[in-house]
This record gives sequence, structure tokens and C-alpha cells, in this order.
Amino acid sequence: MNYETTIRAEAADGVTTEYAGARTLAGPSVPRWLIVGGLGLFGLLLAIGAYFALAGGEPVAVGDDNSQAPSVTVITPGKTTVAGIIEAPGTLAARRPMPVGVVGEGGQVLRVTVDAGDWVQQGQVLAVIDRSVQVQQAEAQAAQIEVAKADANLAQANLDRALQLVARGFVSKADVDRLTAVRDSAAARVKVAQAQLREQRARNERLNVYAPASGYVLQRNVEPGQTVGAGTAALFTIASGGEMEMLAQISEEQLAGLSIGTMATIVPTGSKSEFSGQVWQLSPVIDQTTRQGTARIALPFAAELRPGGFATARLSNGSFTATVLPESAVLADAKGSFVYVVSKDNKAMRRAVTTGAVTKQGIAITEGLSGSEQVVLRAGGFLNPGESINPQPLKK
Repeated sequence: MNYETTIRAEAADGVTTEYAGARTLAGPSVPRWLIVGGLGLFGLLLAIGAYFALAGGEPVAVGDDNSQAPSVTVITPGKTTVAGIIEAPGTLAARRPMPVGVVGEGGQVLRVTVDAGDWVQQGQVLAVIDRSVQVQQAEAQAAQIEVAKADANLAQANLDRALQLVARGFVSKADVDRLTAVRDSAAARVKVAQAQLREQRARNERLNVYAPASGYVLQRNVEPGQTVGAGTAALFTIASGGEMEMLAQISEEQLAGLSIGTMATIVPTGSKSEFSGQVWQLSPVIDQTTRQGTARIALPFAAELRPGGFATARLSNGSFTATVLPESAVLADAKGSFVYVVSKDNKAMRRAVTTGAVTKQGIAITEGLSGSEQVVLRAGGFLNPGESINPQPLKK
């Protein structure tokens, strides 16, 4: 080993010793990646601060950036004159239902000539009841008339002979009076027998069941072989003239605005057909439980109008001015109906509204809007109150 080598070795040993001493004084070593990450984060914060310093403002939230706000179609509805419409549920019924039962003493039904759904004329036979016994009674009564007539003829002949003998003095005046009374009694008995025969025949005629008026048979509750009498329930139910009606249930306030003659449109449940009717009677009393009354709407006969079925009535109730919106603009939740209107800074603001009549143009808004607002037409269900939007007027 020469001198130069010895010097380098000593120098190296000195450096090593010095570094080791330095590490001992500084404590445990810090990982290099942690130092690098910290420096990078510090540089990023400096860059963000410099950006805001140069921009001269505060950071803008993404939801408030109108350049990225959703575009929604809006309308300014204004005011419209709306025809007042009352929609009311109710049931269909015969306007003048006629229960038809047994008028006479009754008996066994031999034949039924009509069925439910048939048209009948006044006086038409609906059911025939056995009258074999009653026919024999009528014949016996007819024979009694002949007996009474024979007695009357004999009494008249006796009186005539007595009158011829009075002039000769063979018969007294008292005998003539007695014979006259006998003759009159016999003539009266003839009349009684004749009246009894007519009564018997009338009773026999009442054994049959007749239609009291022309109309449409709604129910048939009798079959051949059935025994019926005066206490039997109605055998038939007839709608007089086939006229129908709807018993519409209407609130106390709405009933006060109706009058006799108001036109109505009736839609039976399950049918797409509409029928025109007219209010012919308004209930004079209000149900204390439901606070409703009945409007009776006269309807002409139609096969689709089945008594007992449900229907909906739309009645005209004058006109009023209101804001009308399409159905897509009106939303509803647990708090009630509402719409979204556009504020001055283009934010969607929830507005509670009160809805009225549903027309062909849309839903009438009776409270909550003046008509000058910009109302979100569609996609309101995807918005949140206070959300920035880009309003686009509806193109007509």
C-alpha cells in the first residue's frame, strides 16, 4: 500500500464516520416517496391558489353553471276562460220503475209470455194463472141468473093475472100490492145475479198478470208451475216507456250551483260511449253524513244503460277564468299538487297549486299561479327545487 492509497482510505473512513454520526443525531430516516408526495401536494395547492387569484372570483359549483344546466321547455300559460264542469259519480236506474204483481187471488202459473229485456205494450198479458175452478164458479153464477129470470117471469105473470081480476072484484088491492112486490124482488134478484157474474168474470180476468203501461222489462221473477198470490213479491219490474236516469251524487256546494234543465254527459263504467241527459230533479235534502245531494238526470233508452250500474256524469256549471296547464306540467306528491316555475336567476322553484276542472285543453289551476310565470312543461319530475336550468320557450 502506497501513501496515496492510505490517504484515500482514511478520508473514506472519516466521511463514513461523519455520516453515521449525523444520522444518529437526526433520528430515524424519512422515506423518500413521502417527501416527494408532500412536495407535489404543496405544488398543487399553490397552483389552485394562483388560478383563483388570477381569475379574481370564487369557485363556481357545477350545479350552478348554466352552461351545463339541463335545458327544459317552459310555457307562459296566461289566463283562459274555462267552462265550469262538475264530474260526479252515481248509479243508473229506471226513471219510473213499475213493480208488477198479482192483483187477484192468485194460483198456479201456467205460462209466462215475456222475459227480461223485452218490450211490452200496455194491457199485454205477462203471465197466465190457472183458472179452472174460477171458470166453473162463473158458470154456476150464470145459471143463477137464469133461475132469477124464471122467478121474475113468474112473478110478472102472477101480477098480470091479478090486475085483470081486480076489476071484477076477485082480487083485492092488497093482493095486487103483494104481487107487485114479489115481481120487483124477482127482478132485483136477476140484477144481483148478473152483477155477481160480472164480478166473478172480472176476478177471473185479474188472475192473469197484465202490463200496466208500455215499457221495457227489467226483471222477471216468476216461472211456470210457481204458485203466486196477493202476498207474493213483484213478479216483473218494468221501466215505464223505457226511460232511464242517473242518480248523480253531488256535493252540497256544487248542488247549489245547478238548476233544473242543466245538460249533462253520462259515461257508463266500462263503456266508451257517451249519452246526453238533462237534470230533471234536484234533491230537496242533503245527506247529513256525506254532505251530498242527488241530481236526477233523465236519459233516453239505450241498451248500454243498465240500471244498477255505475256511471260518471259531467255537468255544465257556467264558466270562469283560470290558468290552464297541460297535464305534464302538473305534478303531485304527498304534499299535494305543484308545478315548477322559473325564477329570475333561472332556477326551478316549486309552487303549490290548486287544481280545478279537467278540460280538453288541460287542467285548470284555480289557485297558485297568476298566468305570467314561466312554468316547466315537461321533465318536472327530474328536477329538484333550486336547481339551475336552461329554460327554452315552447315553440308553437
